Amino acid sequence: MELRQLTTFRTVAYTLNFTRAAEALNYVPSNVTMQIKALENELGARLFDRLGKQLVLTTAGKRFQTHVNSVLDQLEEARSEVHDNEQLSGTITISANEVLCAYRLPVVFRLFRLRHPGVRLIFRSVPNQQLKQTLFEGTADVVFMLDESIRSTGLAVEPLIEETFRFFAAPDHPLANQTVLQLEDFHGEVFLTNEKGCTYRTMFDRSFERKGMDTITYLEFQNAEAIKQCAIAGIGIAFLPEITTEEEVKRGDLVALPWQIPDLHVYTQMLWHKDKWLSPILLSFIEAAREVIAID
Repeated sequence: MELRQLTTFRTVAYTLNFTRAAEALNYVPSNVTMQIKALENELGARLFDRLGKQLVLTTAGKRFQTHVNSVLDQLEEARSEVHDNEQLSGTITISANEVLCAYRLPVVFRLFRLRHPGVRLIFRSVPNQQLKQTLFEGTADVVFMLDESIRSTGLAVEPLIEETFRFFAAPDHPLANQTVLQLEDFHGEVFLTNEKGCTYRTMFDRSFERKGMDTITYLEFQNAEAIKQCAIAGIGIAFLPEITTEEEVKRGDLVALPWQIPDLHVYTQMLWHKDKWLSPILLSFIEAAREVIAID
């Protein structure tokens, strides 16, 4: 069993795609496939299954992944101590939901790459409700969540910035020109929101239920871009974080409605496993995120 095979396995397990893993490792795809097959032959177990076009870890693959992550982390720690003053290198894996991926993290990635061009960044978009599990499974080094204040005994949680949520509508919407809105103004309106299960959708439902409005018409979507485009088209009122609509508001495609949502405190938060060794490259990435997001 070779070290490069373990590194290849970890990269494939993170990306769940042989082609993307090959690109990250600067290999040809056939080389990645050959290394995984060699590992499977040596272990006498299948590590990945193909379900249609989707690559997934088998049960044996998940067990093996835990040990591989531990071995490679220890090796990285040893290398760091030997080469303490040299240029940082290695791989880190970041996960977040689509909103933070699109509107918060690109500037962090750019700053980090400028400082450490030798470090390989792997990013995986993961639904908000699954992000903490990736830390416990070892499939991500750091995750970013958009949520109410998170408390966890096993995870380190660092709030970076509070995010403001608003209602947005097209400028020709009947409510767009009003300076004050009452609850009854929303009766009969269509709200464009994320699907049930999303944290801020839950908070949206809760805020209206507290005010006694429980008959609401929804159109549900999986991403912020679809919600914005439907609001621009005049289909309904969008419920979104302000960071997702800055350009549309500047252009006049959307306007924020004068309605405050009480008791809605949502933060962009950075998390990592408390027991994970924070390598110099991880510490540097965490510091870059603090610099960029916390002062945004």
